[in-house]
Amino acid sequence: MRQLALLLVVFAVLAAVPLVVKSDFWLNAVALALFSALLGQSWNILGGFAGQFSFGHALFFGVGAYTVAVLQLRLGINPWIGLILGGALASAVAVVVGWLTFRYGLRGSYFALVTLAFAEVFRILANSIPWTGAGEGMLIALRPDPAMLQFKALSGYYWLLLAITLACCLTVWWLGRSRLGARMLAVRDNEDAAGAIGVNALTVKLQAMALTGLFTGLAGVFYAQRYLYIDPSIVFGPTESIESLLVPIVGGIGTLFGPLLGAAALHVLGELTQTLMGDTPGANMVTYGTVLVVMVLFLPRGLAGLRLRRIFAGRQAARQGGGNA
Repeated sequence: MRQLALLLVVFAVLAAVPLVVKSDFWLNAVALALFSALLGQSWNILGGFAGQFSFGHALFFGVGAYTVAVLQLRLGINPWIGLILGGALASAVAVVVGWLTFRYGLRGSYFALVTLAFAEVFRILANSIPWTGAGEGMLIALRPDPAMLQFKALSGYYWLLLAITLACCLTVWWLGRSRLGARMLAVRDNEDAAGAIGVNALTVKLQAMALTGLFTGLAGVFYAQRYLYIDPSIVFGPTESIESLLVPIVGGIGTLFGPLLGAAALHVLGELTQTLMGDTPGANMVTYGTVLVVMVLFLPRGLAGLRLRRIFAGRQAARQGGGNA
């Protein structure tokens, strides 16, 4: 229960940020980090717990974004309903993709490439279908009213994002203590051994796909309502997929607080990169690539795997040993 208590304290502090921080710049900076944490935590369910690395989480993100936009612009459906349906449809798409790949025994790099391919197929479709605005994308009308899932102040969007992120984190906390989570970890560690003890790997992986698709789709809905414009090359593009997997890798795959730590660290590095290199094209990608290499080589368990007490104890022991010599 310590993890749950700490999680609730962290989110209570984050909930108070708009009440203390009056600058939209800094509030937006925290919101962007939260958004990255949501994407990373969503990916963490599939990659960290079930061990299925996806390179195409932009697929579920884009489905959520386009669902809420199409429903309100073409059918006049309230975006709050679109929020629910966007998450549900993204979850359903994730299950279908999982069923088409896992039932044929695809795993590892093959699964990762299949998810990337599906994201690209959906990007091409969104660029071609008139209902999705084709290559022009979709522009959502500005209606700053909470009933339309839009807010006059940035704090409204911030609290909505915070609620979705908290729900995702609570799901991960629950997985760490549930039978479903235990089955996911068994499949992750050794799928054949898990099958030998009666775990249905296909069912478990599809359940992981449903959860990861749900929260990534909700992130897509939030993006659409926050920025009011959808570009198929962005929402189905590689940037969202890269951010989704990079955040937990930096913070700690398969951990509760890893995505939160990873999101904070990457946004600090992003700000430093922009300060030092300005708007140099590709500067952030170079920084992120360097960080990824460093994490894989030296901190494979991410920031959450650091044991500062052991590090300091090791240094103290070394100093004492040097003094005795």
